[in-house]
Amino acid sequence: MSDRTQTAPAGSGSATVIRADRIEKTYDSWLPFTRAVEVLDGATLDIRAGDIVGIMGENGSGKSTLMQILAGVLDHDNGTITRNGSIGWCPQEPRLYDRLTVDETFDLFGRAYDMTEDEIEDAEDWLLDELDFERFRDRQVRHLSGGNRQKLNLSVALMHEPDLLLLDEPYTGFDWETFQAFWDLTEELGDRGVGIAIISHIINERDRFDVIYELHEGHLHREVVGEDTDTTAPENCEDPSTTEEGTQ
Repeated sequence: MSDRTQTAPAGSGSATVIRADRIEKTYDSWLPFTRAVEVLDGATLDIRAGDIVGIMGENGSGKSTLMQILAGVLDHDNGTITRNGSIGWCPQEPRLYDRLTVDETFDLFGRAYDMTEDEIEDAEDWLLDELDFERFRDRQVRHLSGGNRQKLNLSVALMHEPDLLLLDEPYTGFDWETFQAFWDLTEELGDRGVGIAIISHIINERDRFDVIYELHEGHLHREVVGEDTDTTAPENCEDPSTTEEGTQ
């Protein structure tokens, strides 16, 4: 393979936290007489510190494949990924342990990030308060509602304060208040200099993004966002009157 993954040297002075250059990815078929599927064909993007970047496209367009490649959990076939700093990845499907409590989940991921006990405690207190699910800290993951599982999924991606946050369909299961809290937190992180990429098949609030990339037929098309405004909630954002907080 001719692909390369690089880490930018410290002190390079670049404001770019990640750059993907001409990324290609094809899934071979295991079935006879079935064609391989070319998902990415020369996809290029650049995410800078403090930028909030949207990546949109139809279902099956390759958004999650691109996210996994950016996060470093999936190999690409050709092209170059250059990273400058730490990464937090929030996959579309939470990768959590059902029999651990919320407290135990923070502790497990914090130790994996090589955080101290005080750092883990501070991060947990901050995120439980920020996303309003402190009262569930003693509850096992399997007994959380879908929205609270997603809050925890987001929290463990963010607790080590990464330089780049990669979010795949982060709105799933959120009620309107949590949706608003999510954007408040996102804007706060952007102000701190965290680069953020948010993947969705529909992006409703375009004015919240600095740049939007549209993934179509394997290529990324870049758009700098203007002043257009749409304040409707995303279609998979739950009505708070019908959302359960979880069961004991």
